[in-house]
Amino acid sequence: MEAEPTPTPTLRETADGRRRIEHAWPREARAGRAIQDAIAEHVDTHNSLPADIRTVAGVDIGFEDGGETTRAAIVVLDPSDLSVVEQALVRRPTRMPYIPGLLSFREIPAALDALEQLSALPDLLMVDGHGIAHPKRLGVATHLGLVSGLPTIGVGKKRLTGRHDPAPEQRLAWTPLMDGHETIGAVLRSRVGVKPIFISPGHRIDLGTAIEWTARTLTRYRLPETTRAADRLASRR
Repeated sequence: MEAEPTPTPTLRETADGRRRIEHAWPREARAGRAIQDAIAEHVDTHNSLPADIRTVAGVDIGFEDGGETTRAAIVVLDPSDLSVVEQALVRRPTRMPYIPGLLSFREIPAALDALEQLSALPDLLMVDGHGIAHPKRLGVATHLGLVSGLPTIGVGKKRLTGRHDPAPEQRLAWTPLMDGHETIGAVLRSRVGVKPIFISPGHRIDLGTAIEWTARTLTRYRLPETTRAADRLASRR
């Protein structure tokens, strides 16, 4: 069978000044890995958040019907009191089979559709998954940041790659997540007595700012309110 062609990704600037990557959404591994290689150079882990963050959104992407349906939930919160401003939930046919390392190609098309349903784009996305704490530095949060042009943070429930010392027991204390000599994230104690969470920059944000915003959206639970709100919406039928 002839290999699927891989069009070259394109960097475009939107009317509101965002720079986003446009690329094909392939259905096989070779094309997906070629796209990963092509877009990796555009990942930005320097902080370029707007000076005034008025909305922060949680993103939850999962699968239903034995993987045949992709479900994307986005809940936009007001960071001053973590109240819900807006939300969107979409279900779409899954475009790509499960291939290790390429999960974001399955997940993101539905998330982009959910973003389009919002009346206004959030200033910051906090994604249930990893950012650069990924073997190719292209977890779902990073990939979504590249194709949306929005600042993103990865909030993972468990380690995908890297090594770390035990997280300190104090709330909001953290230890670096390392890959060789590179710091790729933070293992954060969000609540005393429970497992830590894994924070990593996605795109257009640095690690310190990612930790700061995670702390700002934590209450008395293990997971930030962004993740909890998106998970609640995703559970609706």
